[in-house]
Amino acid sequence: MNPPLNTPLNPPRTPNTPLNTPRTPHTPDAPASTGPDRWDFRFQTLLPGEPPTPAARPPEEAAGPAAPSGAAARNPAARRGPVDPVRTLMHRHRLLCEQAVDPLEIAAGLEAHGITDRTAARFRHRDVFSLAEELYARVPRGTDLETAGRPATGADSGAGRDGRAGWTDRSRWAVLALLPGVVCSLTLVALAHSSGQRQLAIALAGACALSGTLSACLRRGPLRAEGRRAPAAGLWVYWLLAFLLCGEAVLDRLAGDGPGASWSATLTPLAVLACSVAPAAWCARLFSVQARRRLTDSRGLADFAAGARPLLLAAVGLYAAALTGLSLLAAPVFGDDEPGALAPTVTLGTLLFLARLLTVHGFPEPAATGLAAACAVEALACASAPAGRLPGGEFLAVPVRALVRDWGGGTVSALACGAAALGLLTHAAVALSRASAHR
Repeated sequence: MNPPLNTPLNPPRTPNTPLNTPRTPHTPDAPASTGPDRWDFRFQTLLPGEPPTPAARPPEEAAGPAAPSGAAARNPAARRGPVDPVRTLMHRHRLLCEQAVDPLEIAAGLEAHGITDRTAARFRHRDVFSLAEELYARVPRGTDLETAGRPATGADSGAGRDGRAGWTDRSRWAVLALLPGVVCSLTLVALAHSSGQRQLAIALAGACALSGTLSACLRRGPLRAEGRRAPAAGLWVYWLLAFLLCGEAVLDRLAGDGPGASWSATLTPLAVLACSVAPAAWCARLFSVQARRRLTDSRGLADFAAGARPLLLAAVGLYAAALTGLSLLAAPVFGDDEPGALAPTVTLGTLLFLARLLTVHGFPEPAATGLAAACAVEALACASAPAGRLPGGEFLAVPVRALVRDWGGGTVSALACGAAALGLLTHAAVALSRASAHR
């Protein structure tokens, strides 16, 4: 039966139905968003170097784009990973770490590639700067990288050119470390068997030779600190040495027996300090080598700091013991009846060793501050003694006069250098336990 003529062939459109409804294109499911706290493998393509490979991806990204579920999604730290998680990141950013001149440059590069503090927590670090500090310390740079990348041959083996060159350098600075003590000892022996103008000539020649050998020793080997020296540190060292030799006589004259006190001084402490350059170089090398080895074996900065502090205390203790032994042996060798300068010599030598150790590892300003503090205490002691003779200023000279009367003038030097050495040791325990201090 045909429909009526007034019936439309097509049903009317409803107002809610558009005339041309666009078709929604079918797209595959997009991978789950990684978020700022997950490592995005695409960041690897932003760095120059080797092309990315699937084996270099983290385990969770190599498995596929599907988002984790269950306990692994709620606790990202519970995922399994390598024993040393920093090693993977170190290989990814090797070129960045090799070309960096400071840990802050590495931290800036990591943050530019999307690594945040939450990402650093996955690598067992509290923030990006701590992670960058370990990367800077562990990635070789310059000649170390060329040596590590060169294949070993018969000429480059342990008995080859590199081994012989290393042994030659080690022998050279070992001999240089012995020269200051030898020169100073020979000078003292020559002074003891001469008199008159010949004595003055021997003293001048010995002083010039000692200065030259000491400068050569400090420019090579473990005590070398090229480009990291404070300008005023040398002035403070000369003051401390002069006070060690003449300070006791000066204080005895100012605060002790008055103008009738003798000006006698001995050069034995100077010879002891010159002979202690060799043990100082060996202790500095021992600390540096063991700290670098500890840095290689550590899995984090906290682990390294816990092992570096005992190494520092052991190095300082070994040097102090060697300096004490040299002081006890020097008295009968050079004919001193009273080894009264034992405490001032040991404390001053320990202070100089700590200051040089800090300077070698990149902290010249704290080292110079410790030396300046000891000089300030000694200068204040020398100034307080005559100030006590002024009207109303008797109380200023009471501490110094009591020390000189009961313990001798060398006590001031021992207390000043001992307090400064203790302060530098406290600072070194914090500064030298950082990975960036052992570049």
